[in-house]
Amino acid sequence: MKIHEYQAKALLAKYNVPVPRGEVVYTVEEAEAAAKKIGGSVVVKAQIHAGGRGKGGGVKIAKNAAEAAEIAKKMIGMTLVTHQTGPEGRVVQRLLIEETLPIERELYLGIVLDRAQGVPVFMASSAGGMEIEEVAEKTPELILKEPLVPGFGLQPFQARKLAFGMGVPATSVGAAAAAMTALATAYEAIDGSLAEINPFILTKDGKVFALDAKINLDDNALYRHKDLLELRDLNEEDPLEVEASRFGLNYIKLEGNIACMVNGAGLAMATMDIIKYAGGQPANFLDVGGGANAEQIKNAFRILLSDASVRAVLINIFGGILRCDTLATGVVSAARELEIKIPVVVRMEGTNVELGQKILKESGLNFTVADGMKDAAEKVVRLAQ
Repeated sequence: MKIHEYQAKALLAKYNVPVPRGEVVYTVEEAEAAAKKIGGSVVVKAQIHAGGRGKGGGVKIAKNAAEAAEIAKKMIGMTLVTHQTGPEGRVVQRLLIEETLPIERELYLGIVLDRAQGVPVFMASSAGGMEIEEVAEKTPELILKEPLVPGFGLQPFQARKLAFGMGVPATSVGAAAAAMTALATAYEAIDGSLAEINPFILTKDGKVFALDAKINLDDNALYRHKDLLELRDLNEEDPLEVEASRFGLNYIKLEGNIACMVNGAGLAMATMDIIKYAGGQPANFLDVGGGANAEQIKNAFRILLSDASVRAVLINIFGGILRCDTLATGVVSAARELEIKIPVVVRMEGTNVELGQKILKESGLNFTVADGMKDAAEKVVRLAQ
């Protein structure tokens, strides 16, 4: 689950990561009042779930409260397009008004799970303010890494090693190390999947601050954090993905025109691959799960067909816990209720496959039953055209 920058900073502050003074606002009047309260020049930052806001015009400096109000007037309600939003962009509905700080240096801090090592890894770099992917590609030697042993966090010697490695002045090493240790503590305590501070700044008077912050939370651990569930902003998520989550379906919208309904994440990925191999473009990733019932199948079908770009549907199911006859019953019910007009190709294997195929063939509906994945992909691509 993604959260906004101001929410991430509020979480980090609870764990003693130093953050600038700031306030989230929703109207021009609130923006002006917040700027007056902070005093002096302020930064007006659009709050959307995407990076690259500055390049897209979503981060502006105001000299005073009146100028902050003028910027807020233009920014609230604007469609902000960045390299992470796609061409459709995101509508800005809230702003962060924050104090400006005298920046001496910009650094990078981040924590992510290293699946090869099986532990979270703390990353630090002197190349702050840049996209970390770009740094990794062009100057990987600038990224310092320290593994985090679960339950122990970032040890003081590791924090000092990273601080000195980034060239932090000796007078600021203690503050930098304390902030890094606090970041690691926060990451573990909230069950983060990503925690990033870019830039992590040194000020001219030797202090350190998280000037920007990005935190993603592990969905699988949210049952332990009922309070963090309140941070979810449904306006920042794809409506079809939100709808799918209500029914326990794993759905991600893509750019193609062939909808996929599959049970199992691995099989779903293989299905998308074979559609591409056959010359088509998948419209989504959809894993209905191994224990889906007829009602979930119907809801999945409804969500797939809500995508106006879909021209054909490929259902690829390996019957185990989800029996093929259960799938077929759900598909037929959904097709009748939704009055499906586009082609549907079904490939089934496993438990009760013969019964499932019989249900489809005797339904009187226009289903194409495929013989294997390759045959299914070729047929659905041809029908989509």
